[in-house]
Amino acid sequence: MLMQTSEDIATTARDAAAGPFDGQADISARLERLPVTRRVFWTRNIIGAATFFDGYTVIAIAYAMPVLVREWGLGPEQTGLILSMGYLGQLIGAVFFGWLAERIGRLSVLLFTILLFVSMDVACLFAWGAASMMVFRFIQGIGTGGEVPVASAYINEYIGSKGRGRFFLLYEVMFLLGLVGAGLIARALVPVYGWQAMFLVGLVPAAILIPFRFFMRESPRWLASKGRYEEADRIVSQLEASAVASGHSLEPPKPVATRTKTSSNWRELFSSFYRRRTFTIWAMWFCSYLVANGMITWLPTLYRQTFNLPLETSLLYGLLTSVAGVVASVACALLIDRVGRKRWYMIAFFAAPLPLLALAFLGATSPLEVLILAGLAYAILQTITFSLYLYSAELYPTRMRALGTGLGSAWLRLGSSTGPILVGVLMGSVGVQYVFATFAAVSLVGAVVTTLFAIETKGRVLEELSP
Repeated sequence: MLMQTSEDIATTARDAAAGPFDGQADISARLERLPVTRRVFWTRNIIGAATFFDGYTVIAIAYAMPVLVREWGLGPEQTGLILSMGYLGQLIGAVFFGWLAERIGRLSVLLFTILLFVSMDVACLFAWGAASMMVFRFIQGIGTGGEVPVASAYINEYIGSKGRGRFFLLYEVMFLLGLVGAGLIARALVPVYGWQAMFLVGLVPAAILIPFRFFMRESPRWLASKGRYEEADRIVSQLEASAVASGHSLEPPKPVATRTKTSSNWRELFSSFYRRRTFTIWAMWFCSYLVANGMITWLPTLYRQTFNLPLETSLLYGLLTSVAGVVASVACALLIDRVGRKRWYMIAFFAAPLPLLALAFLGATSPLEVLILAGLAYAILQTITFSLYLYSAELYPTRMRALGTGLGSAWLRLGSSTGPILVGVLMGSVGVQYVFATFAAVSLVGAVVTTLFAIETKGRVLEELSP
């Protein structure tokens, strides 16, 4: 049985389909019983490297801001706007590129988004004031906003239901490592070489990632959904042959019936079947990211401005908070297939307000107090924020997975852009403790929405979840 050829496997797959042949169901069923092949493993890692620099690019401005605030004489409102402009750009990128990926494919869109956010890294090097930095960060955000939701759809479409959460979330950890990498680089370079060093390092992906684009193949699920079965069949046959050559015995595929519809538009997101999912995931994106990114982008500047800590210490405290988020997220990646998506999100949304309310009650009067309690709340919420790409991709069918994920993640951009502006306004008017009280209230809203309306997706085939 281990000597099956890829041609034999493909024939068996076709024979296993009952009734009229359904290419999309066939491709899905064949992918569903595949182990993680070498090509899929390295595809995830290549995309993960791009996502690492996406995370780095998103947070780089937070580590540049303590220097820019003094160099350019910025007030809290200007600081908040600069931090928010990248997220506003991401909103447009998430929606537009999610739509475009449904029409021209995942890989072409991924290449363009990487080129866009790298080119704007060059532009940021020459920013001469707050207005120019806002413009460059806005355009850069369009690229970073498009990369992650499209990459998420792409990777999810290669993996079967068994272990999908762990495999995908270990990819998503690369985004968080990008946040940590930004902190390490900032602490080492910014005090010596200035804020421009953060954007110079961001040029790395152009040199090392783009050539790897030619190693990857288009999503076979997407190809099949567009009626391009022969192309999808060739890719899956190669994966099957690789699995057999590695000593795996493949079970006969078990197709799940799919709709014959090969295209979709944004209106289907609000159809009777998907409406509840759409509004629920939007609320979860918005609440979790408003709090998490509202904190992580402001904390280095908060330590520097409010507590007058040395620049190196401010950057170190911001780095420690990012590290706490990575540790918590790795634990989530290893456990979420066992615990379940909905249960994990409920626990996290209800737990995060506790340290935030403690900060509000204590008055956030010392940097160590903020480091411990805000860091704990951030780490808890980060397990939600980094895994919602997995959950969003599970809620929608292939014909609108990138679109649904992109539109959903647009709400994370709204939340992320609202967070820094909200912090700036509250700090300038009523004080920092009210920032943490507001964040606790937003997290509780997310907890209620998740409890009442979220569905469980662990261990279920994508086509079964979303017909």
